[in-house]
Amino acid sequence: MNHKFSKFLKILLSIILILIIGSIIYKILNMNINPSDIQKYVTSFGKLAPLVYIVMFALVPLTLFPDSVLAIGGGLIFGLAKGYLYTLIGALLGASLSFYISRKLGRNFVKKITKEKLDNIEEMINSKGFFVILLLRLIPLFPFDIISYGAGLTNIKYRDFLFATIVGTIPGILVFTNIGAQSVDIGSNSFYISIMALILLLLSSILLKNKLINTQKK
Repeated sequence: MNHKFSKFLKILLSIILILIIGSIIYKILNMNINPSDIQKYVTSFGKLAPLVYIVMFALVPLTLFPDSVLAIGGGLIFGLAKGYLYTLIGALLGASLSFYISRKLGRNFVKKITKEKLDNIEEMINSKGFFVILLLRLIPLFPFDIISYGAGLTNIKYRDFLFATIVGTIPGILVFTNIGAQSVDIGSNSFYISIMALILLLLSSILLKNKLINTQKK
């Protein structure tokens, strides 16, 4: 009897989990792409808001919702410190999900999700592994989830992929969550500094991207 009840409980919990994940994915897909809508949705869960936000970020690879917009929403809701922490956790979970989807289900399945050509990213990662992942993470102009999917198709170790992601995403997550955190006080010096940091990040990204592309052509 206990075995049957335990099995029933596991099935019930699995169904509930699937329904929760499904509802969050549905919400992400039908959400307007702006931080204010993200704020309204996440804060509606009260004390569970941090968990919902992390789950949303972790599921982004399945929806390809813009990571930067979600990160700005995180800063707006939780402030810079907590926004950074929750965004980092969600980003690492999402990156890991993409990585293992690619590794387990293969290139054809991934291309159906991403609708992107992954060949160039695969080639770069296979050649220099950790360094390339680190560099790509430093360039927000390269889609975060596409990099994760591409990495899963290569021979890079998950440990190297994860560590490069942690280090490489520091500037981007800080900049985007800081914009969200400072947007509650538009017109302040802190807000203008956050905008300047974003401009500097984008300019640096353009330079790094061009350098990476030129290196590949040689």
